[in-house]
Amino acid sequence: MAGRIRDDDIAVVRERARIDEVVREYVTLKSAGGGSLKGLCPFHDERSPSFHVTPSRGMWYCFGCGEGGDVLNFVQKIDHLTFAESVEKLAAKTGVELRYVDGGAAINKQQGQRTRLVEAHKLAAAYYVEQLSSPEAAQGRAFLTQRGFEPDVVKVFGVGFAPKSWDALTKHLRSKGFTDVELMAGGLVSQGNRGIYDRFRGRLVWPIRDLGGDVVGFGARKLFDDDDGPKYLNTPETPLYKKSQVLYGIDLARKEISKQQRGVIVEGYTDVMACHVAGVTTAVATCGTSFGTDHIKVLRRLLMDDDQMRGEVIFTFDGDAAGQKAALRAFDEDQRFVTQTFVAVEPTGLDPCDLRLQRGDEAVQALVERRVPLFQFAIKSMLVGYDLDNAEGRISALREAAPVVARIKDAALKPEYTRLLAGWLGLDVETVRTAVGRKPAADVHAGDPRPAAHGPGSRRDPGLIIEREALKCALQQPEAVSDWYASVEESAFTHPSALQVHAAIVAAGLPSPEHEGLTWIDLVLEHCEDDEVRRLVRELAVDPLPAEFGQDVRYANGVIARLLELDASRRVDEVKGRLQRADPVEEAQEHARLFTELLALEDYRRSLRQDSVERA
Repeated sequence: MAGRIRDDDIAVVRERARIDEVVREYVTLKSAGGGSLKGLCPFHDERSPSFHVTPSRGMWYCFGCGEGGDVLNFVQKIDHLTFAESVEKLAAKTGVELRYVDGGAAINKQQGQRTRLVEAHKLAAAYYVEQLSSPEAAQGRAFLTQRGFEPDVVKVFGVGFAPKSWDALTKHLRSKGFTDVELMAGGLVSQGNRGIYDRFRGRLVWPIRDLGGDVVGFGARKLFDDDDGPKYLNTPETPLYKKSQVLYGIDLARKEISKQQRGVIVEGYTDVMACHVAGVTTAVATCGTSFGTDHIKVLRRLLMDDDQMRGEVIFTFDGDAAGQKAALRAFDEDQRFVTQTFVAVEPTGLDPCDLRLQRGDEAVQALVERRVPLFQFAIKSMLVGYDLDNAEGRISALREAAPVVARIKDAALKPEYTRLLAGWLGLDVETVRTAVGRKPAADVHAGDPRPAAHGPGSRRDPGLIIEREALKCALQQPEAVSDWYASVEESAFTHPSALQVHAAIVAAGLPSPEHEGLTWIDLVLEHCEDDEVRRLVRELAVDPLPAEFGQDVRYANGVIARLLELDASRRVDEVKGRLQRADPVEEAQEHARLFTELLALEDYRRSLRQDSVERA
């Protein structure tokens, strides 16, 4: 039975794998102030970024869906891995050799399924690349050369060749210790009446990688006339490969997509290659399926697409009927985008690869720059089949195009396209506006309202701001508040959840100079009563302090002083009430005691108020 990974090796992996660098492979991050970064959450749909990463503490947290944790939790969740697999993946990236309690260095049988499948695909990709130089692959090399791809370009994209043999890859991977069950699970082989056989045979092969750069599948093009299979054959659905979520070339394009705030969607593997060679380094393609909702999610995270509409997504379609149909399908999906979406059409019908061959790199660049808004393209495409020189044609075109305009959800764009449609048809605006119709005001999307949260998890409740800030300081700056926090009593917290976090902080040993970073957070998490309290601790540990005070000891101490002052104020009110109820004659002794306590509390409150003001 496989042993577990040694705890000290896990600690080394977590220390070496920088949370911001790992997250950036999946999400574009921007400064959120106070040493924190933010982006669009990869775990739920949102219009504005609520996903925060704090590199100094190695943590992440989403204020929208409440998910959070450290770098291992992030990889585990986003790649759907077990904890051990997430450690193994990051260990491979950071060069840490793992040791297991029951043995020496990591061996194959101790690795999780995903780790094993990724390794199998990595070896398969290397094998295919090696085979591309074989005599049998001459036709494949000729295909690439004819399409203008030099050997160095082919190498960058990792294009390879699958031999015609029924079991060449199978034998190769078996020799590396992989089982037939693993090869089937990864989609590298198929099952026949006589056993398994290579899925890809006699084909050019393109490795398909995920955002993190791992090979998760392959796309293969047939080369020989005796191949009765489809022109392109892809990896089937596997634990690694989900065709609705992968984009070919995303591993090479992701940094430029984020940098340029632009993504270009093309239709094939060679189109992606041609675009990149031509200087359009943000090009990606779907793999055997149409562009859909899950692809949108991937691009939005890279574009950090938000209400400010800075990013661009450009679809390249053929100018024929099929291309127009694809544009209209994309029109429906586009409603899920906030980004500006465009269409780039080559009138002659050439795809980017052929366009580059015939007219050069500049023509590919020009194709992208000639983009037109998707809404405009979709609507004008519908008008092509009508004779707009006569009244009947104009009205028929209006009847078909008006519902498309009506489907535009953007409250600002809809009236603008109503006016444009009127101009294209040569009709008055009021006639077109009537045809388009007006949605009730209540239906107009006005943002992303969420129910106002209550409790210490809410940054909108003024009455709990100080309690929240105090807990944040205790978690994020334990050394700064170590002298003050010991004076904080349970009565300082008015919300049950805040009190539970405070209790975990006390049980963990109170903030001190010895407690810092993720080690301190881990210690507090160990003393939380339940998952909800742990969720809140992660949130508070990541929520940035005010940017101007992020590392200011005075601010942290001022917040604790203010918390103590508010607690003292409540106690003053309580004693005043008891003093008013006490009879000064019949309860003279109790009355005198309460009066003395009140004077002491008032003096204590004044000193705290002064401290909170001086340290603010």
